[in-house]
Amino acid sequence: MNETVYLHCIHLQWLTNMIVKMCTVGAFSTNCYVASCKQTREAAIIDPSFNSKFEAEKIFKFTDENALTIKLVLNTHGHPDHTCGNRIIKEKFCTPILIHENDAHMLGESGKGLAKFFGFENSSPPADVLLRDGDLVRFGKIVLRVVHTPGHSGGSISLLGTKEAFTGDTLFLSSIGRTDFPESSEQNMKASLKKLATLPDVFVVYPGHGPITTVGEEKRNNPFLQSA
Repeated sequence: MNETVYLHCIHLQWLTNMIVKMCTVGAFSTNCYVASCKQTREAAIIDPSFNSKFEAEKIFKFTDENALTIKLVLNTHGHPDHTCGNRIIKEKFCTPILIHENDAHMLGESGKGLAKFFGFENSSPPADVLLRDGDLVRFGKIVLRVVHTPGHSGGSISLLGTKEAFTGDTLFLSSIGRTDFPESSEQNMKASLKKLATLPDVFVVYPGHGPITTVGEEKRNNPFLQSA
């Protein structure tokens, strides 16, 4: 695997109660998000995808400068490019790790081999909380609703706020996540895209890879969403 570290951070503030910082990290260019409540400064880290302490320090600097209290680690699915930083976050902040029950087997001891196969030095501890469709995740005054969106993996989820959708590797700008992995399903992906297509156009889409977009933009230009 290419040892070069790619790190690009974007700080975005929308007209909601949530502030989102996006960092694009590592050889897989995975998006890691710090979502925080403006009023309480409580925050969640979504898909900690960094594979080194150097990359993690960029996140820690941001949380320190903004006096954030990290309450949760949320994984949109169990692939190691989205979970390899779980251990670093948990050890520093003593935070629980949350993932959908169908992808929990990718964490802990059984996930070490998968992480090593893809060239990651770190792997995740077991999950502390198993999520299901419809669950609500809270930090500060922020509430994210869990929507089960399998296809890329059996336990892929999207996390919906008031005007935000963290879609993991389900929906990207003009594209979608791969469905040719052992636990992927093209049929499930189509059903998941139909769910996301029902969201209002104004919803901001924070994908697992690539640029930020909106549901409206994807309805107009994403052939996968149009054909779902």
